[in-house]
Amino acid sequence: MKKQLSIALLTMLMATGQLLAQTAKHVIFVTIDGFRPDFYLDSDWQTPRLRALMKDGAYAKGVNSVFPSMTYPSHTTIVTGVQPAKHGVFYNNIFTPDGAQQQPYWQDSSIHVKTIWKAAKEQGMTVASLYWPVSANAPVDYNIPDIGSLGDKVREEYSLPLGFYAAVKKDVFGGADKIDAGLNQNVAKIAAYVINKSKPQLMTIHLFSVDHAEHMAGRYGADVQEAVADADAAVGIIEDALKAAGIWDSTVLLIGGDHGFYDVKKTVSPNVWLKEAGLITDLKSGDWKAQFNTSGGSAYLYLKDPADMATVNKVKALLDAQPDSVKQYYRMISKEQLTKGGYNPNVAFALTGEHDAAFGSSSTVEALKAGKGGTHGHFPDTKNIRTGLIAHGPGIRKGAVIAEMNLRDMTPIIVKLLGIPFPQVDGKIPAGLLN
Repeated sequence: MKKQLSIALLTMLMATGQLLAQTAKHVIFVTIDGFRPDFYLDSDWQTPRLRALMKDGAYAKGVNSVFPSMTYPSHTTIVTGVQPAKHGVFYNNIFTPDGAQQQPYWQDSSIHVKTIWKAAKEQGMTVASLYWPVSANAPVDYNIPDIGSLGDKVREEYSLPLGFYAAVKKDVFGGADKIDAGLNQNVAKIAAYVINKSKPQLMTIHLFSVDHAEHMAGRYGADVQEAVADADAAVGIIEDALKAAGIWDSTVLLIGGDHGFYDVKKTVSPNVWLKEAGLITDLKSGDWKAQFNTSGGSAYLYLKDPADMATVNKVKALLDAQPDSVKQYYRMISKEQLTKGGYNPNVAFALTGEHDAAFGSSSTVEALKAGKGGTHGHFPDTKNIRTGLIAHGPGIRKGAVIAEMNLRDMTPIIVKLLGIPFPQVDGKIPAGLLN
């Protein structure tokens, strides 16, 4: 009888995940938007704190993003371990077929699968998140979500717990009217405040000024150098806060990103060709057969009638009919490739930019014109669009170098370190990363 009870208890514990080994008491995941491996592999960048963590921990030479390699779908893959086809966040903004202004994926309810936040909360852990995309109303204890340009008043309404944002302005910024989260060090100061206050077992933090600088200047430039140095200093503030709180030795600090970056030398607007061919007449009235939804270095073909293969073939013929001097700037991603990769299932096919090209959505401009600045969104099979990872702390194999991994691998790493039971995911723990 005792043996049967023991077996029953063992089964119950396994089912609830209580037997999972917990390697780290705390996991802090910091994403630097637009984070590239050369920021820590190349000594030309002013990143002493990142390189110190890399040398005392582990790192990846490259991390493959998702498609499109944009901020919101990428960050959602990080916290779910699955590709966009499963989690449901396909772009930064929700596609509107009538051409109306697109609204961002802000709400946690947009995510169709379980997140690491929810899994940690189910285990009674304290969870915090700062400026993370698609996190409004997420099940966390301390939350300042990314809500774009809606302003401090709306951000305060969405922040948790009630009064938290006001307390941050008072306690961290001396009663300031607003918080400039575009400065990475300001976000890090909020993180330090939360770490000191609650010592969260799981914390996700999004630093985004590097991305903004790269959009303006491209991959290099003084503004990019300044933003990267600011991000490095922000990581230092977080590390110092963990040490001051007495939890550094029991914390895994992960520094990652969402995508790399390309310079933009050309902008392709494929909807121009669709309009000329009579496939777009008036989006607002619904008079269209096909249209491209563009997202940086990617474009996705939507059909008014998803079964209209004649229109698909017509669009392919239009693309193929362009001169080589134009065709060199895009590459087709087939429906089969999208399905295999776990990407948007609602489109006929997609395009990815080539030779430093991005895409525009307008149908009333030049189809090919000069571009400037930088962008991302490209298919994740090219080196420049890869992001990076630095891992440091208990359970991380010191000196490990991962040649290549994927964003979807982040969730398996995190739940393994914290001993959290989690549903089946698309990712896996890279061999040799953990002890």
